[in-house]
Amino acid sequence: MNLKNIASSIGLALAVFVLPSCQDQLYTDIAFVDKASAPSKLSALFEITQDNTGMVTITPNGEGVAYFSVASGLAGATPATVNPGRKVQWKYPEGNHSVVVKGFNVGGKSTETTLPLTVSFKAPENVEMTATIDPTNPKKVNLTAKGLYETNFKAYFGETANEVPVSFNEGQTISYTYNSVGTFTIKVVALSGGAASTTVTQNVTIVSPVMLPLDFETAGQDYTFSNFDGGSVSIINNPQKSGINTSSKVGRMIKYAGQPWGGSLITLGSAMDFSVNKFFSMKVFSPRVGAKVLLKVENATDGSISYEKEVATTKANAWEDLSFDFSAINTSNAYHKIVLIFDLGTMGDGSANYTFLFDDIRLYKPVTAESLTVPLTFESSTLKYDFVNFDGGNASVVDNPQKTGINTSAKVGKMVKSAGQTWGGSFIALESPIDLSAKKTFKMKVYSPRVGAKVLLKVENLTNGAVSFEKEVTTTKANAWEELTFDYSGINASQSYQKIVLIFDLGTMGDGSANFTYWFDDIILQ
Repeated sequence: MNLKNIASSIGLALAVFVLPSCQDQLYTDIAFVDKASAPSKLSALFEITQDNTGMVTITPNGEGVAYFSVASGLAGATPATVNPGRKVQWKYPEGNHSVVVKGFNVGGKSTETTLPLTVSFKAPENVEMTATIDPTNPKKVNLTAKGLYETNFKAYFGETANEVPVSFNEGQTISYTYNSVGTFTIKVVALSGGAASTTVTQNVTIVSPVMLPLDFETAGQDYTFSNFDGGSVSIINNPQKSGINTSSKVGRMIKYAGQPWGGSLITLGSAMDFSVNKFFSMKVFSPRVGAKVLLKVENATDGSISYEKEVATTKANAWEDLSFDFSAINTSNAYHKIVLIFDLGTMGDGSANYTFLFDDIRLYKPVTAESLTVPLTFESSTLKYDFVNFDGGNASVVDNPQKTGINTSAKVGKMVKSAGQTWGGSFIALESPIDLSAKKTFKMKVYSPRVGAKVLLKVENLTNGAVSFEKEVTTTKANAWEELTFDYSGINASQSYQKIVLIFDLGTMGDGSANFTYWFDDIILQ
């Protein structure tokens, strides 16, 4: 509705008002509306909230005003029409603004005034930051912050120059992983939404993650043990540099009165890897023989997820290496803690009799001695392939002279059949009987000087040659490697067979020439 329409409406209302009392005469003169004075004494009341939201409530005032038009001064904002006694609200950024108040009378005349509005935000208050070391990674820090009148935060972790801050909100946790060790100052700036801000700082000390093996010698690692129920561990200079342990630093456990299970634990920087190495080794210096030593591993947060082994010392006042068999541990679980308890079940008294030294806690895989058994590949540097030759046969292990085709291995067996007997050959005694309960097919790679050479593979009892089984096949290639197959499905698997006998060209006397020289390799059972 425009101003002329407003004036016309007012005049019509006046005319309607006088008709009932003076029906004989109609007054249509509304000239007084046009003669009304323009609005004056324009002003506005500004109410600014103190919560840094920038919310401003504007109440326009003036004399002779039928309604107001208020322009906020904000870019893109539409002026608001406000009736006398009413209010309008806008959110302002921090700074100086110009508010235009325009008053209109009943006749449409207007008066305009521009009023300055200054919005400033207060600095955030009660700002607090919390920086904690992550329980699973000693180089990782988790950070939160809170405060009043803040819009958001910026965090500086203090490790690099010209650091780009990380922005975050209250209620949000951010993390940072340090690349180096040392003490760093974390700075958090609480922003108000304007120029005002509040800064708080906190120092954090980053240490290298404690990892296996624990030798207590690594600089920058924090070997902090958590003692419980009478156990007390500290890292000290080695007072017993002798025997198998002359290192500089060792752990010392003193068991005081408390509980029979008193001990100590240390949390590692990451879960222990039991996928390959499933034995612990720890050097111990005990005051007596027979002292019980329990080594236990636990989950970082759930102590019920654990595994333990206990062994006894065998030496007094001397270093020894104790071994703990963890081969039955559930490797699908995560274990971060190592717990040590000496003399579980006995109350300590803090004396020399309950003082133990320990060092070099490590995981290892026991070295299993190689066994001379099938498969025979001739590649071991520790096994002795002692062939026993008979009646003109002569077998030995040599460098492979024919690294071609299906056999490029480094070592092979060589058989030279010289004059002697037509059954001349060689055998090798294995360390244990061959298991023929399930697999009953032998395979052997052979390099023959000619096609049709007969190859006999025989197995015998270690002490009774009458207990045996044999198969003979012929070569199909000359001067090339091939894999021969020997069907042992008819063997009596209940017997014990520990010898492998090889005879080439059974029934023919050899002459030691190239024509009676053979190579063989990879005797396997399938």
